[in-house]
Amino acid sequence: MTSRFDKLFHPDLTRDNILKTMLAFGAPLLISYIFLQFYNTVDIVVVGHFLGEDSLAAIAACSAVNDLLIGFGNGFGNGLGIVAARAYGAGKEDRLKKIVVASFFITLGVTLFIMLIGHFFLYKILTLLGTPASIIDEAYSYIWIMAIFSGVLFAYHLLSGLLRAIGNSIMPLVFLISSSVLNIFLDILLIVVFHQGVRGTAIATVIAQGISAILCFIYIMAKCRILIPNKKSLQIDPPIYKDLISQGLSMALMSSLVNSGTVILQKAINSFGTFILAGHISARKIFIFTNIPLFTFGMIASTFVSQNYGAQKFDRIKKGVRSLYLLSTVWGIICTIIIPIFSKSLISLISGSNTTEVINYGSKYISFAMPFYPVLGILLVTRNALQGLGSKNLPLISSIIELLGKVLFTALIIPKAGSWGIILCEPLIWVVMAIQLLIVFLRHPLLQSSSQHHPDHKNQ
Repeated sequence: MTSRFDKLFHPDLTRDNILKTMLAFGAPLLISYIFLQFYNTVDIVVVGHFLGEDSLAAIAACSAVNDLLIGFGNGFGNGLGIVAARAYGAGKEDRLKKIVVASFFITLGVTLFIMLIGHFFLYKILTLLGTPASIIDEAYSYIWIMAIFSGVLFAYHLLSGLLRAIGNSIMPLVFLISSSVLNIFLDILLIVVFHQGVRGTAIATVIAQGISAILCFIYIMAKCRILIPNKKSLQIDPPIYKDLISQGLSMALMSSLVNSGTVILQKAINSFGTFILAGHISARKIFIFTNIPLFTFGMIASTFVSQNYGAQKFDRIKKGVRSLYLLSTVWGIICTIIIPIFSKSLISLISGSNTTEVINYGSKYISFAMPFYPVLGILLVTRNALQGLGSKNLPLISSIIELLGKVLFTALIIPKAGSWGIILCEPLIWVVMAIQLLIVFLRHPLLQSSSQHHPDHKNQ
């Protein structure tokens, strides 16, 4: 009974059947992301239905900046998790405990940085992005809260990331479900009863994720002794800090480059007015929901490859990545066939709008993006696999490609193609990024001759 319980909460990604263990590890991740996006979507639905299109547009206008700030912190946290998973896969418990301590202090520093940026520069950034004057104050009231209390969000991602690093993806799910229910209740309470406007959605999100972080911390203290530091692990180990900062900074910069491109693209989207903004954010919610399995496959790749890299099992890495490619392709085909049929109804449901321009734009966005999902899945799996192998610089190239692509579309294509330029932008960029990442992955030195011992190529 104990063995079955351990396998449920800690599937052995380095030994057991590859597909079964990846699915066992990934299923709670998938459900977690569904709940996370569900309560984020509830924010949009409640705002759209109770506050109207202008308030919905206010959240849309600052969403790219919010993703940039929060994405930087979460990217750093994911990088820390990769280093922790590698130590766990190698069976280095003392190193793992030191990583936990170092991760805490690094996350604290990143939080303070985001808070300062948020407090002093957010309004100026929204102004530079051409946020309509009628909604800029409302947009600022939302994003200021998200930035100032970003430490709450980062704490949850750090603690849940450490649990996933040791193979436990179930308990973060349990805590997230609890906070999701709370978030929905708080959304309705703060917006409908207390009339807090869009800032109420931000407050609800902060409180809900704060509860998740507290529950994760309590569980780790009670059940995960391997993650609890001792006196020895409190000693500063410069190589560990260097490894964590370089891996975390690599992923944070990658996220920042991607989201910087989105911020630039947001300026173009803002210029089309509130109807396109409302349709865009509604379509993006559908995109994010249907992208959850692909994102999950990427996160599986990150932990699976990190642990097997620590265990020096490179043939297993290649087999696992191929399985994830297949799963991504199958999911992309399913979405391409089914989702466009219901796209207009979904856009209307999410936005709370019957405006033709809102619904038509959102439907076109979704219908064009879906056929490119297999490409996006391969992109996400490959990028996370490279990061799991310790590559810090090579995955950044794909992010630079995305940034330059969005700059190109914003400056040259969208002014001529109109809203179709926004729709075409990301799918076409995915193709270029996926090709670059596949070439890098297939040529990676660690995977060329798996039977031999390989040196550490973590700085590639």
